[in-house]
Amino acid sequence: MWLIPPFLFGMAHLDQVEGFVGGSDARRAPVGLAPNPKTTAEAVVQVYAARTVRWRGYFGVHTWVSVKPRGAGEFTTYEVNGWRLRRSGNAVSVDHRPPDARWFGNRPELLADLRGEGVDAVIARIEAAVAAYPYANTYRVWPGPNSNTFVAHVLRAAPELRADLPAHAIGKDYLGPAFGAWSPSGTGAQVNLFGVVGALAGVEEGIELNVLGLTFGVDPLDLSLKVPMAGRLGWPREAPAPVTITHVAMAGEK
Repeated sequence: MWLIPPFLFGMAHLDQVEGFVGGSDARRAPVGLAPNPKTTAEAVVQVYAARTVRWRGYFGVHTWVSVKPRGAGEFTTYEVNGWRLRRSGNAVSVDHRPPDARWFGNRPELLADLRGEGVDAVIARIEAAVAAYPYANTYRVWPGPNSNTFVAHVLRAAPELRADLPAHAIGKDYLGPAFGAWSPSGTGAQVNLFGVVGALAGVEEGIELNVLGLTFGVDPLDLSLKVPMAGRLGWPREAPAPVTITHVAMAGEK
């Protein structure tokens, strides 16, 4: 297991990944987890994760955030890609692909779904966080910054989502020169040294230890263990139901 981090670090400088291009085939088809934006008037924010491309899919996932303001006829998806950095000099991707599209054939998992009144204000904060992302000109598979570092950064600006990023979202704990921060869900806090070693405790995340960029932990609310590569060991769980801001504020539940 200890060989995984140096392997990822070495491969991060060798791997070449093709970009996400348009078209409609099985490798990019939506899976039915997102509402139809043309028939859904309310504002929506969703967070997704899917096994990443090629050899990296054995080790981790790629995450992204999709938003639809009230009355908008399409989603806007925010994510970070190493291939985009190589091509344009900016790793941040902003496009209008279906939020629940397969990621190079891999089925996405819905991590959070927020809708209704007040969500437009959350979207405004998400857009500001995207614009303020400090590592738009840097990408490293391990230990970060990468796509999961980006989503964790965005989620800290939107604690209403209470999103628990998977344990195998490598890079989610990368804090750059900072030593501490709120957890991505906004329900706890974490300390970390350059994504290599640290700890996190939160209502949504449970307790996590980051060792050489790999996450180990326990989530009492979800009755599961958090482990590298697999991400989660526990009872199967369904996709989260849409949640309103009022529900989040009153319930404080998963």
